[in-house]
Amino acid sequence: MGSQITELQVHFWLVLVMFAFAVQTFVLLLLVNAPYGRFTRKGWGPTISTRSAWVLFESPAVVVFAAVYLGGDHALETVPLVLFGIWQFHYVARTFVFPFRIRETGKRIPMVVVVLAILFNVLNAYINARWISHFGDYSVDWLATTPFIAGVSIFAVGWIVNQHADRTLFRLRKPGDTNYAIPRGGLYEKVSCPNYLGEILEWLGWAIATWSLAGAAFAVFTAANLLPRAVAIHRWYRAEFPDYPESRRAVIPYLI
Repeated sequence: MGSQITELQVHFWLVLVMFAFAVQTFVLLLLVNAPYGRFTRKGWGPTISTRSAWVLFESPAVVVFAAVYLGGDHALETVPLVLFGIWQFHYVARTFVFPFRIRETGKRIPMVVVVLAILFNVLNAYINARWISHFGDYSVDWLATTPFIAGVSIFAVGWIVNQHADRTLFRLRKPGDTNYAIPRGGLYEKVSCPNYLGEILEWLGWAIATWSLAGAAFAVFTAANLLPRAVAIHRWYRAEFPDYPESRRAVIPYLI
């Protein structure tokens, strides 16, 4: 009789699935621009308002993560609680604050994109929450280790970059304005998408702070998803604005 498959094995396979999704997503987005935002176009089926879509597809990152986390054997220990707080600090704002700061322009998001995002967030929430509250083993001394301190520091820098970039974009439009403009100030003087750079840094920091394969899978997927998008947006800016600054890169200053 064969040995029974354990949840830890299933968790490991799901992490590998996340890495595979990252590769697939990267290749696909090099070929096709995801149909939302400035790349919105017909032909992708039923759509939903941008604000509703954001709340809907980001909610699993809050709700599923919390439910899975609370079922872990280490859920009430110090380090897992700190990591739980870091995750929720980002996603509660991303789910319930960010969508209501967006100046809606009438653009909508196809339901197929929303469904795919929900599936990703459910998988991502499970593998990360289950690791930090159950499969991972973090003594309180982990808070003083180099990976934790470096990871949290990178996460904090990424969050600051992301927040500043988002505020700059929000201020570009007055209520009712649907036109795009060239963002100015801060890291926008170096790259077209510092908001994406901030997001990549946040989850790179998470991967280091958790020192986990699950965290690494999320960081890799984030980069695989946002780097092609940033390059596409950078090209769009150059095509739309003849005076677009030549020195800007897409997402990583001086490189990409």
